[in-house]
Formats: sequence, C-alpha cells, structure tokens
Amino acid sequence: MSSYEDRDGKIWMDGKLVDWRDANVHLLTHALHYASSVFEGERCYNGKIFKGVEHSKRLKASANLLDFEIPYSVEEIEAAKYAMLEANGWKDAYVRAVAWRGAGEDMGVSSKKNPVRLAIAGWEWGNYYGDAKMKGAKLDIAKWKRPSPETIPVHAKAAGLYMICTMSKHEAEAKGCSDALFMDYRGYVAECTGANIFFVKDGEVHTPLADCFLNGITRQTVIAMLKEKGIRVWERHIEPYELESFEQCWLTGTAAEVTPVAQIGDYHFEVGALVKDAVASYEKLVRA
Repeated sequence: MSSYEDRDGKIWMDGKLVDWRDANVHLLTHALHYASSVFEGERCYNGKIFKGVEHSKRLKASANLLDFEIPYSVEEIEAAKYAMLEANGWKDAYVRAVAWRGAGEDMGVSSKKNPVRLAIAGWEWGNYYGDAKMKGAKLDIAKWKRPSPETIPVHAKAAGLYMICTMSKHEAEAKGCSDALFMDYRGYVAECTGANIFFVKDGEVHTPLADCFLNGITRQTVIAMLKEKGIRVWERHIEPYELESFEQCWLTGTAAEVTPVAQIGDYHFEVGALVKDAVASYEKLVRA
C-alpha cells in the first residue's frame, strides 16, 4: 500500500468532498500542538456502517468533554460518512471521523478563537491483528497505566489519550507481540492499546469495569450478545494475578472486531468454543 498521504480517492472535509492529496491542514493547527482532537473508528459492512449513529453521538460527546462543539449534527455527520463511501465506491471499509481545533487567532494553550474542523476519511482494511483470528493474538504487558479520571477526560475518544498506546504497541511489536495490555492507575487490568478485553472462566465471562477507560461500542455490543445467549457476564475490577486462572480471552474493538488471545506475557489461553462462537456471532451480527 502507498503512504496514507499519497492515494487516489476522496475525503470529506468541512462540508465538501476533496481530493485525497488535498486534504491538508496548516502546520499551526492547534490540535497538532495541543492534542485538541477527537475521533471515531467505524466499519462499513455490505454498504452499512455498523452502529454509525452511536459512533457519531460519541464523537460529539467526546468533543464536548474536550470543551468544544462540532458544528454538524449527528444526521449531517452520518450523511457525510456515506457521501465519502459512495465517492470512493466502497461497500466494505473502515471509516475514520476526526474533529479538531484548527489554525486561527490563538496559538497558545487557549484556542477559543480557532475554528472547529471535521473530516471523514476511509480505507479498505482487513483483520487488524492479521491471522490472530485463527490462532490467537500474543500480548505484551505495558509499562504504562491508564490514567485516573481526575487527570484527564478518560471517557472521551481523544487523540491525546493514545500517546501511551502508540509507545506501548511499538514496544510490544519489538517483542514479537500484536498488542499490549494496560493496567489502570490502581493496578487493575484495564484494556489494550485500541481494544477492550474479555476473559472466560468456568463458562462465565469477565471483563474489566470501564470506569477509567473507554466503554467501547463493540464491547457493549458483545456484552449484549453474550447476555442474549444466556451467558453470565461480570463487569468488575480484575486483579493481574487472576490472569493465571482464566481459560479463554479475546479482544473487542471496531478495528479488532472480536479477536481471540492466545498469550499475555507468560499466561496462555485456549482459543476455545466460547471465543470462537463470539467471533462467529459478531461476524454474523455486523453483516445482518
């Protein structure tokens, strides 16, 4: 694949479709210097964006948590997504909506005088973790921790919150792993760099309580799906020592979809019946 800045196609930007290579911002864009940016990752299956409205609502909510207002309604954002997909001729694609404080009269920490901008791009993307859907992903344990809600708006899908994700994923990949698992500021198991995590023990599912990290839309979807099947789901604080007692494990996220985990550090997990059913059931749901 060519560089993401050098491709054919269209990107929706500030109310109109522009040529891919012309979708640029100025060097003094506030978000580039101060991380005043929020985004969403979504997938389109068979011409329909899965949970698109929920993603657009969260995008606007994330912006509000960062003290800015996106100047488009949920309906307008949805229309823009489909306009971008149609312009590129895609029925199956990953969709990236991003809103940020642009360049304007302010170039310090304050940015009240700067315009809020919105862009929607997309690309065709296969399995986020490659062949892990068959054999299970291998995870490192990150040295960084998810922060306290007293330090940053942890429930916003904000660009700045991903800084330690990039650092941790690079370190994990250097060790031959697909991703890294974070603990939170208290030492509980939290999430991976771009996905929530689930565990299985004695036929029941356990997942970290999303009280200091993003309560993923895919996470919520899978929890509802499991409960409909009559499987008990525990949303709770999970201690690191418990990893040894879990039998199966998987990740959820828009990019990750549902991906089995075979190893976290020195702990090993079976790619068993429950996780295989979760993968298959999710695939069926998003293409229904």
